[in-house]
Amino acid sequence: MVTAIAALIGGPVTVLGAMYGTRGANKAAREGSAVTGFNSLTDQLQEELKEKRTELVAARTELAAEKAESARLRLLVQQLGGTP
Repeated sequence: MVTAIAALIGGPVTVLGAMYGTRGANKAAREGSAVTGFNSLTDQLQEELKEKRTELVAARTELAAEKAESARLRLLVQQLGGTP
């Protein structure tokens, strides 16, 4: 009789333990996915930032060249007797 009672109590306890363990595993998997997704997004943002910095350097270089050209043309206009 004790064995039958133990089996009746042990079955549901085992089921509850399995359900609790599965919940924990699912939660850990979701958290792992979130961290992986966050790391991936961070890497993408860093790559985009690097590209934007490169574009900014190129734009500043182009602007500096155009300012120098503008100054050269003003000087040329003045040398020719005109008013810039």
